[in-house]
Amino acid sequence: MYDFLASAGAKFGIGFWKPGSGIIHQIVLEHYAFPGGLMIGTDSHTVNAGGLGMCAIGVGGADAVDVMAGLPWELKAPKIIGVHLTGKLSGWTSPKDVILKLADILTVKGGTGAVVEYYGEGVDSISCTGMATICNMGAEIGATCSTFPFNERMARYLEATDRHGIAKLAHANAEMLRSDKDAHYDEVIHIDLDKLVPHVNGPFTPDLASPIDKLGANALAGGWPLEVSAGLIGSCTNSSYEDMARVVSLVNQAAKAGIKFKKPFFVTPGSEQVRATIARDGFTETLVGAGATVLANACGPCIGQWNRSDVPKDAKNSIVTSYNRNFAKRNDGNPNTHCFVTSPEMTTVLSLAGSLSFNPLTDSIPTPSGKPFKFAAPDGDELPKKGFNPGEETFQAPPSDSSALTVVVSPKSQRLQLLAPFASWDGKDVVDCPVLIKARGKCTTDHISMAGPWLKFRGHLENISNNMLIGAVNDDNGETNKVHNQLDGTFGKVPDVARAYKAHGVRWVVIADENYGEGSSREHAALEPRYLGGAAVISKSFARIHETNLKKQGMLALTFADPKDYNKITGQDKVTINVAGGAFAPGKQLTLTVTPANGSKPFSIKLNHTFNEEQIQWFQAGSALNLMKSKAAAAH
Repeated sequence: MYDFLASAGAKFGIGFWKPGSGIIHQIVLEHYAFPGGLMIGTDSHTVNAGGLGMCAIGVGGADAVDVMAGLPWELKAPKIIGVHLTGKLSGWTSPKDVILKLADILTVKGGTGAVVEYYGEGVDSISCTGMATICNMGAEIGATCSTFPFNERMARYLEATDRHGIAKLAHANAEMLRSDKDAHYDEVIHIDLDKLVPHVNGPFTPDLASPIDKLGANALAGGWPLEVSAGLIGSCTNSSYEDMARVVSLVNQAAKAGIKFKKPFFVTPGSEQVRATIARDGFTETLVGAGATVLANACGPCIGQWNRSDVPKDAKNSIVTSYNRNFAKRNDGNPNTHCFVTSPEMTTVLSLAGSLSFNPLTDSIPTPSGKPFKFAAPDGDELPKKGFNPGEETFQAPPSDSSALTVVVSPKSQRLQLLAPFASWDGKDVVDCPVLIKARGKCTTDHISMAGPWLKFRGHLENISNNMLIGAVNDDNGETNKVHNQLDGTFGKVPDVARAYKAHGVRWVVIADENYGEGSSREHAALEPRYLGGAAVISKSFARIHETNLKKQGMLALTFADPKDYNKITGQDKVTINVAGGAFAPGKQLTLTVTPANGSKPFSIKLNHTFNEEQIQWFQAGSALNLMKSKAAAAH
């Protein structure tokens, strides 16, 4: 895999950050981001760079391919949500609490189709990396991107990361890097940082918020396990030097009282630079001495790379993390793990106390001697006094001449597979397609294409397609990975039934609920359905990136004109979509004809779509890549 990435980068002029470099979002913040820039990246948390005043937008891989090929990138003009911050952060309240509160206000889809712009006097009380944390988790409210105005905190970070020239240039053009005084917002949300309290969001969704003083009661009312079975901090959301410094201040307080971690506590540095710096400054030694485990500079358990053995499989338990997402099965593959997302500081004290009912602002915990111990509010340097330690050199720059180089792909690899083009549209209606699955409730890209151990197959579409929709709940039976095979009447795993349909030349569709495809920009969630013979996904609504990803792969991303029509279809019905004869056109509704499995009379319902002229050409060509290839061939 790494030979392929290194050789592909060298061949096509792409810089390659080798294994151990860290998470690309942190690397971007440390090396590439700058105020006023526009950037797209093939991950939903590309938005992290908004912490340095960028307009940084997560997209699917096909969008990035367009841009690298010199084609224009398009986006439906977003609305602007203004978040007015007054007061200032202090004490236990952290930057993470700003976005946790905003998620509570807007929900996981409230930011869809919007840029979130923070402004007001409260901005200056937030560090640059704190602003990045807020922007990072803006993906969890569906925001196109989030951004902050240029200020002295950004300038300090630029200088600390050896970008003095950019800081100077930004200062000289500061007025262009802030909102106009008379700026108009489509919606304004006010958050008073003086009154903001620490929040803990979850379980199973990042918008279910509990102020810290309500968490214990909410846990009891919800039947959530009170005992904290593990704590995890770091990853791309909260792994800055400041985050680690504040955590270590709490760990030091506990150590003086004789208190250590009794359950697993994992620390994931976001980059080699952060890892090397916290090691030099003694943070790593302090954390390990308290019983923590410092993991590799990688996403790690945040995306399911956690071979967990401390609790029985499928055991009901609660974990607390400083990550950004907490969908079922995301971290450890256990559907009964109740994951709560919060700040690194809250993750640390809840882990040390061992209970969701603990409120560090008011409560004490017993020391080994029996005396009560109460935490003081955390503190820590925003930036290292000795400067950052870059650590090991892990960047591979592309050579000046790559003409003699080849891309390395082993024909025996189970992790890499060269792709064949998808078939173009046959010009006919999409007829008599069985419903593969009618997905009930939340169906994120983690439900559609799980991460964790599956990530090793990211470069092998045949193999990774074996995880397609295995996490989605079948509305017909309330189970996961068990659907009806309309060919023989049996029940089977979702990928197996899809493969059976494909083998018989039968196209199929997915029926879905609200905000289908929220979460990661994971392109496999669109590639896999297309590869296994899917024709369409019909939902109440889509998350922005996933809708585009489906379109790019030549699939029909359609929505019910009347969301209640979702209830009229079962997972055992067949459907026909009228797309031939000019029926498929921008702004024009499509007709879905449903043939019920119970033998009742077929009926029709109306579907909406957001395809424009070029996107319809993607569908007709079989994919956006096919269209690009044909246009390139025609030009030559």
